[in-house]
Amino acid sequence: MSDLGELDHPGTGAAAEGDHPRGADDIAAPALHTPDPELTPDAELTPDPAPAPAPARRRTAGDPVKALMHRHRDLCERAVDPLEIAAGLEAHGVTDRTAARFRHRDVFSLAEEMYARVPRDGDRPVRPAPAAAPRARSNWVLLTLLPGALCAATVTGLRLTHGQTRLCLVTAGALAVLLALRAALRRGPLSPHGHAHPGPPGAAGWTFALLAYAALGDGLLRAAMNGGPEALPTGASDGPWPLAAAPPLTLALACAPAAWSAHLLAVHARRRLETSRGLEEFAASARPLLLGVFALFLCALAALTGLSATALGATADHAQTLPLGALLFLARLLHVHGFTRAPVLVLGAAGAAETVAVATVFASRLPGCGFLSVPVETLVAAWGPTAVPALACGAAALTLLIHASRTLTRASAHARTDQPC
Repeated sequence: MSDLGELDHPGTGAAAEGDHPRGADDIAAPALHTPDPELTPDAELTPDPAPAPAPARRRTAGDPVKALMHRHRDLCERAVDPLEIAAGLEAHGVTDRTAARFRHRDVFSLAEEMYARVPRDGDRPVRPAPAAAPRARSNWVLLTLLPGALCAATVTGLRLTHGQTRLCLVTAGALAVLLALRAALRRGPLSPHGHAHPGPPGAAGWTFALLAYAALGDGLLRAAMNGGPEALPTGASDGPWPLAAAPPLTLALACAPAAWSAHLLAVHARRRLETSRGLEEFAASARPLLLGVFALFLCALAALTGLSATALGATADHAQTLPLGALLFLARLLHVHGFTRAPVLVLGAAGAAETVAVATVFASRLPGCGFLSVPVETLVAAWGPTAVPALACGAAALTLLIHASRTLTRASAHARTDQPC
């Protein structure tokens, strides 16, 4: 006796009844009736009066979309629109080619059917209106301007004070800038969307190390190559080596254009997500958007670099500031959209490269270790001390840009907008 699953698959039912030899006219008969041993021979040979519904029953018994919904039940139940289901499916490896096996042209149409078939309460609309794009708000706009303003005030006080007063001012100013930067990263476009969890602890540490090198690294490297800190004259900071105030000031001021660039990416990516009809189509439209936003931020950063250098009476060092700013912007952009592992690794690699460069110069002073400083000394002799951070941060930023062009062009990276901007 065949089971109930064979009712909707005539071929399977015929194969199961192969131990009862029949003619060609009788093969389809068992699959059209309930295989009950109590049936009379006359009833068994009676043809089905309505064979047309067989394909519909066959799809019901083996409904692939229903099986997929069962597999992703939590995703379907908590989704507020089909776009969220499409993004979740993509995150689980479902592509447009996979959707074709479910009789759909792309993942978006498959998500629409899954969303429509989820049972909901009567007070919940079946097709809610699309979520509004993130809007600029005065709270995060002011917060992104605060780090630059506090850093400018600190630098101004640094140039007007001396001795112990200067040290206290620098300490208080640096603490105020860090607190303002932390507040700016917790609200608005630079805060994590949809997964508000703190980033890996290593990210903050390596970021501070890169910023510290931007302020002190060139002077320290030059001092190491000239025999030690005592070989340099006293700088503006009344310390053993000069303090470069222009790069930290530029990066603090760049917090505002970084937030606006991230906001611009979120708005336009959401709009293209709603108009795209496939994952490949969205990726093709999101990639130039990402590169355009990144180029826009670099232009703003270059302008701020020249402005800060002019205000402080220093030389604009784009080779050091632009790679570092690009690296920090891409790392934060990836963290905003939930990709935290790659930024930590790349930030750590850049920070370690700068640290090793200075350490090898000091280690070369040991007997028999002069060869350790040859690569760094050759690089500095050809391009100057800024070549070390430019090379380290430039390679790291390029790595993150390639990674971002593959991850931030996914629908799953832009579908969640429950974090207000």
